[in-house]
Amino acid sequence: MTVEKSLRVCEKGHKYYKSSDCPTCPTCDKENKPESGFLSKLSSPARSALVHEGIDTLQKLSKYTEKEILKIHGIGPASLPTMRTLLEEAGLSFKK
Repeated sequence: MTVEKSLRVCEKGHKYYKSSDCPTCPTCDKENKPESGFLSKLSSPARSALVHEGIDTLQKLSKYTEKEILKIHGIGPASLPTMRTLLEEAGLSFKK
């Protein structure tokens, strides 16, 4: 099965192809990736999803359960082990 990809242009003029309705430009994502902090360890979709929800620190992340985080569009189960480890390293955990 072949998925139809459409050419898109972001507001900065980057051209890219996407098959989903996700408006995120891959070039802009790479340019905006933090160099440090817990968000730098996550995939671009997961990072964008958390920032969109206002979750930009481990302290804020620790106020959510794993189920609540998984309900956020852009976050999949593959991101949870990384988040769990980062929380544990900071002496935190997901809400029970």
